[in-house]
Amino acid sequence: MYFTDRGIEELVTRRGEEEVGIGWLAERLREFVDLNPEFEIPVDRLATWLARLDDEDE
Repeated sequence: MYFTDRGIEELVTRRGEEEVGIGWLAERLREFVDLNPEFEIPVDRLATWLARLDDEDE
């Protein structure tokens, strides 16, 4: 397990039963970057990766 998996596991434990939309997720990511601008590039990369998951070329 990677160190970051702890946060992912907490997310699943606390909010795993919830259903959220992409719009809600995008707003939370924007809020996070506003509060933590040093994470702008990793959040952008994550969002891009999520957006392109179904692309066959990648």
